[in-house]
Amino acid sequence: LRLPLIDGHGNFGSLDDGPAAPRYTEARLAAAAMTMTENLDEDVVDFVPNYDNQLTQPDVLPAAFPNLLVNGTTGIAVGMATNMAPHNLVEVIAAARHLIANPDATLEDVMRFVPGPDLPTGGRIVGLDGIRDAYATGRGSFKTRAKVEIEQLTARRTGLVVTELPYMVGPEKVIEKIKDAVNAKKLSGISDVMDLTDRKHGLRLVIEIKNGFNPNAVLQQLYRFTPMEDSFGINNVTLVDGQPQTLGLLQLLQVYVGHRLSVVRRRTAFRLGKKKDRLHLVEGLLIAIVDIDEVIQIIRSSDEASAARERLMSIYDLSEIQANYILELRLRQLTKYSRIELEKEQEELRREIAELEAILASDVLLRELVSGELAEVADKYGTPRRTVLLESEAVSPTVAAALAAAIPAGKGKAAALPLEIPDDPCWALLSASGQIARTSNQEPLAESGPRSKHDVYRSVVKTTARGEIGAVTSQGRMLRVQVMDMPALPAMSGLPNLAGGVAAKDFITLLKGESLVAFVPLDAVLAIGTAQGVVKRVQPDYPLNREDWEIIALKDKDTVVGVEPAQDDDVDLVFVTRLAQLLRFSASAVRPQGRTAGGMAGIKLGVGDDVIHFGTVRANDPAAVVVTIAGSNGALPGTAPGTAKI
Repeated sequence: LRLPLIDGHGNFGSLDDGPAAPRYTEARLAAAAMTMTENLDEDVVDFVPNYDNQLTQPDVLPAAFPNLLVNGTTGIAVGMATNMAPHNLVEVIAAARHLIANPDATLEDVMRFVPGPDLPTGGRIVGLDGIRDAYATGRGSFKTRAKVEIEQLTARRTGLVVTELPYMVGPEKVIEKIKDAVNAKKLSGISDVMDLTDRKHGLRLVIEIKNGFNPNAVLQQLYRFTPMEDSFGINNVTLVDGQPQTLGLLQLLQVYVGHRLSVVRRRTAFRLGKKKDRLHLVEGLLIAIVDIDEVIQIIRSSDEASAARERLMSIYDLSEIQANYILELRLRQLTKYSRIELEKEQEELRREIAELEAILASDVLLRELVSGELAEVADKYGTPRRTVLLESEAVSPTVAAALAAAIPAGKGKAAALPLEIPDDPCWALLSASGQIARTSNQEPLAESGPRSKHDVYRSVVKTTARGEIGAVTSQGRMLRVQVMDMPALPAMSGLPNLAGGVAAKDFITLLKGESLVAFVPLDAVLAIGTAQGVVKRVQPDYPLNREDWEIIALKDKDTVVGVEPAQDDDVDLVFVTRLAQLLRFSASAVRPQGRTAGGMAGIKLGVGDDVIHFGTVRANDPAAVVVTIAGSNGALPGTAPGTAKI
């Protein structure tokens, strides 16, 4: 239910657990349910005999809120059935209050307050045409979808995480349909399904996607072959004055408002009668208390109660009801009444009677009272909308780009989203903070260069989505990396944000004290620089049957500082040391060697100095600059700490 009417202890409302044993289950009416029965003892509705004519029961409940719209209902009777969708309490009451203030309101007016159903399980409603039909005629249907996010489950595995399902669909039903569809070869690209739902965190259904498959395309398949997309048919058959009628939204609200006005009018009339009866008794007491001793003497001197009643009525001009009330009071109750208290009560009763009579005499005041009471219910029990309403199917930027690319030339109609990831060009990225990812295409970096708003691109390799690249570590190892296993950043204008990547240590198995230095292509001659000033160019004769190998034999305590492609002889190699020394020389001066060679001396280091950067620049490149920043330990004598120079 959208607004639960039962406060249960035990298993209540869990779609994937069986019912609890009776001895573990307790139930009572929730606070919201009590408002449905408020004022039943004040003649607000008619009572009818129960099934065996031994008792009576209310024909309808007073209903302080429109429960039929808020919680919906479903049922089958002889020759007819009904199926009503739940709605948001705050929205429905807002529409009802608008109708109270504007009895001539149209369907378009109330739909500004109630745009569509609000399902207890959330989800998304896709397409609103069916809802408009149902609100106009009482019949229509709409499509609901699960709320799904594409998440990086592990460094190498992507998954679909379902946190909301369509109305009345449980995770066990989805899992069963997924397994059936996979076995029937209707679904592909799914490696595992896990139900991590619990009472603390709510629904969480994790669907793991195989590497090489497009998560958005798999999601489209899931919508097609499983209950992750479902339809709900609205059939608003209701009983109005005992007659079945199919009502639209406006008629439903009109019937409820009319009922509520009748309830409050009858309640006001009932309370008015009670107040008048009490005022009549108070007025009799005020007459009697003026001469209380004489009243007591009359009662004591009378032989029978009827005689005492007649004498009181004749002497003090009391009514029979007033006289009986005085006779039924105990002596101590008679004496305790003070004239001031009775006069105060009389004044209060007269004020309340005037207010009640004003409400009964004015339709405006009656409507204001009903509207105010509805507003109090909305404030007390209202909750934010859970279901998202979409005019049409929402498409993520990634899906939109893929669909646009799939439009055949001159056809004008988009083809289906490709299920497997195509071998499109892309960039493999490694940032200075250790995040790795791949782009969805090669465009963002082609002209803008390797830099990002939130991070620095330390290594950028042009490759393809199904290609392989090498990852070089600080200990001189190279690992073979499948680009497809890397998390893909969504397509966007400008530079991609590496916040969507994963940490290198979670993606690549590193040894103790080892770090990832660079990504490199596997088919190019590489230049390697170490912290002790060694330089080496290595031939790309890498083993085909191994996942990792050594590309330089390092001396004791030496580490790789930088690795970059140096295929052409017109490339210059550059060393920068901690003590602000720079050496630039042509790559042709370094002869390419095999994987096991140790390289040659590249730069001579002074005492306490080591290499902090090794890279390549194009020969005679006017755009090549060096940026130095003075350290805090006097690395550059005569320079303030932190000073930068270009």
